[in-house]
Amino acid sequence: MEAVDTPVVCYSPIMITTNGIWDGNNPLDYSLPLFIVQLTMVVVMTRLIVYILKPFRQPRILAEILGGILLGPSVLCQNKNFSRAFFPIRSIMILETMGNIGLLYFLFLMGVGMNMSVIRRTGKKALAVSIGGMVMPFIVGIGFTLLRNTASGGDKNNLSALILFLGVSLSMTAFPVLSRILAELKLINTEIGKIAMSSAMINDICAWITLALAIALAEGEQESNAPLWVVLSSLAFVLINIFIVRPTISWVIQRTPEGQTFSDFFICVILTGVMISGFITESIGTHSILGAFIFGLIIPNGPLGVTLIEKLEDFVTGLLLPLYFAVSGLQTNIWKIVGFSNWVVLILLVLLATAGKVAGTLLVTTICQMSTREGISLGLLMNAKGLVELIILNVAKDQKVLDGATFATMVVASVISTVMITPIVTAIYRPAKKSIPYKRRTLQKSKQEGELHMVVCVHSPRSVPTIINLIEATNPTKKSPMCVYALHLVELTDRASAMLVVHNARSSDGLAMNRTQAQTENIISAFERYMNVPGGGYLAIQPLTAISPYSTMHEDICHVAEDKRATFMIIPFHKQQTVDGAMEATHPAFRVVNMNVLVNAPCSVGILVDRGLNGGAGSSTRVAAAHNMVVLFFGGPDDREALAYGWRMSEHPGVSLVVMRFVPIDDVANPDEVDGGGNSKAGVAIKVDEDLDEEYINEFRMKTANDGSVTYVEKMVRNGEETVAVIRSINSAHDLFIVGRGHGTVSPLTAGLTDWSECPELGTIGDLLASSDFAASVSVLVVQQYVGVGQQNDQATGSLDSPRSSTTHFSNKFHRAQQGMPFSP
Repeated sequence: MEAVDTPVVCYSPIMITTNGIWDGNNPLDYSLPLFIVQLTMVVVMTRLIVYILKPFRQPRILAEILGGILLGPSVLCQNKNFSRAFFPIRSIMILETMGNIGLLYFLFLMGVGMNMSVIRRTGKKALAVSIGGMVMPFIVGIGFTLLRNTASGGDKNNLSALILFLGVSLSMTAFPVLSRILAELKLINTEIGKIAMSSAMINDICAWITLALAIALAEGEQESNAPLWVVLSSLAFVLINIFIVRPTISWVIQRTPEGQTFSDFFICVILTGVMISGFITESIGTHSILGAFIFGLIIPNGPLGVTLIEKLEDFVTGLLLPLYFAVSGLQTNIWKIVGFSNWVVLILLVLLATAGKVAGTLLVTTICQMSTREGISLGLLMNAKGLVELIILNVAKDQKVLDGATFATMVVASVISTVMITPIVTAIYRPAKKSIPYKRRTLQKSKQEGELHMVVCVHSPRSVPTIINLIEATNPTKKSPMCVYALHLVELTDRASAMLVVHNARSSDGLAMNRTQAQTENIISAFERYMNVPGGGYLAIQPLTAISPYSTMHEDICHVAEDKRATFMIIPFHKQQTVDGAMEATHPAFRVVNMNVLVNAPCSVGILVDRGLNGGAGSSTRVAAAHNMVVLFFGGPDDREALAYGWRMSEHPGVSLVVMRFVPIDDVANPDEVDGGGNSKAGVAIKVDEDLDEEYINEFRMKTANDGSVTYVEKMVRNGEETVAVIRSINSAHDLFIVGRGHGTVSPLTAGLTDWSECPELGTIGDLLASSDFAASVSVLVVQQYVGVGQQNDQATGSLDSPRSSTTHFSNKFHRAQQGMPFSP
């Protein structure tokens, strides 16, 4: 027998912490400082690759796998000095132990987040796609295994385990990776997206079951009865968790008063239970990760799951889990794939596995009467690989089922198959954008007796009471019913909880899996309670959720508005009022979203500065609450749209409206706006816009002349300073200011005010009203009127306050925001 050189590593218990460099010690010779350096390198490398791959819309899991490979013997550790200094053999045991602890808790969190009721509700089409997409790649895996085993003269005893390991790794679909890809491609809410997500969840569960069976077969090398005992003891473990552990946890949850946090002792017991479950399954012959995953599955959905995910997720996924990828990378040496024939095998493996999944999926979709393009796209999407496949390959390597070359081949194959999904699907599958030719895109031009469609956007439950009061004040009646689409805006991140909430609509038991879904449930419940109040037959509210990266969230908002034929949409301002009355930014990305919506909106838009409406009571009862609204009218299409909205509100029995029109005393053109002949460059535009203003104001005054709840006043001012003085003199008994967004730069009414404007998306006056310096603590609605393609020429020559011109100026200024990049005013 050929001798094999096995390195002998000695561990010294005293070489854990160093006495310091001043004592002549090298910190990298000691376990703790070395581990800290390794952890830092892994996190920095991972984040760097995430940043590099972000423009290519590749999932984070891919960056983590590549980061591990780069740190391993494939790249950096090819340098022996680097390898001995930063990743010596003696340190691998600690690194691998910590990585597996991170993996243990990550899979526990995955189990906590999964809702088994969703799988039970899965349709037959998704089930068929899942099975069809697994069978063909599994056959490819069997063929590859037999060829590889025959060529290398491998161990016949482990052949069945090898077939299962490779078959599962090729046939499975990574649910978190797939959800991220679907979100990036804007396919989550399409039929193909929903089928893919449901199929991936079924696929994941089947992968775990097959993995347990493969581990059991691998244990059969030494004792023929071992696989049977592994299966029976694993089944007993599952039954004990279902019928003893889960009821016990549910009993503790029921004894915890609603709204009260769980005790630290109880949370500690749960976290210890993860370790115990891992120890039990490791002892009975299956992997410790299966015990943690099963223990997570039996945790009841609801506040306990939310608490556990909040406490653990960022630490586990951001710090510990990358260590697992580093360990996998240290075991992956692509230079072991030697020879032209092995690289040909690798390419064929990728092509055959991908083609097999596409063929199996296409067969099912053809039977289900889906198009060929949809079938191919669905098959490609189902090729998404990720953490679970890497786990399967690592377990197979630990069980001595895979050698180093086959392990490296499979890791590279999974990376290639995942990388190519996004560009190929983008190229071959582009959902047809429905062009919806509807006319009622502005309040001013909509019929007062027609149905009003609105989209209201919500980031958090905090703004729901004001939104509800605003909807009520908008006055849904039999003559003019309303259909409101309440859109909860959720950032799509790489967190596991965000990946899972993509797929789950409202759960059948009404319990949330995480804080994001809990917020969604609270928002939906609040709107449904309001809609179901007696007397609400003329109002319909449909809750929706948009889950997207902030850089492209405006696309989802605008798509919903156009798809639902909305006339008006309301988006929340990026600042909220603090206890002391100041305005504080909540998230800088909210501002980017708002600006992008203003540029791309298919209808009129209102930005709501929420300081509470009607004292912030937020009552969900349909009562005639007294609201005092003020419309500040300076002129232009935005102000006419603001007046149209206030006019509709004035018909509500509980709303009183004050329309304050600002009129310049001296209508003198700005010297900079006068040409060489002494004529105003904007004279024609001013004249046309003034005529439209006069016409609309006269119509409003004539139709509301006998309405005691409507007051019309005119204020004569000379400049911006007097304008501000008049606005500040308005008493604070009002609930809402409604003002147009774009007032241009020519009008003397706002002269000098644009120089210190902090938020140009609100316009000059809107920015003044929303500032912390403004004394009155009143909500503000800043309105921008939609300008259609057919109207652009008219608006370009006819409006000082054209939203197109004002929008374009800040759109150019903040063009970086359009690309999802940070901006600076």
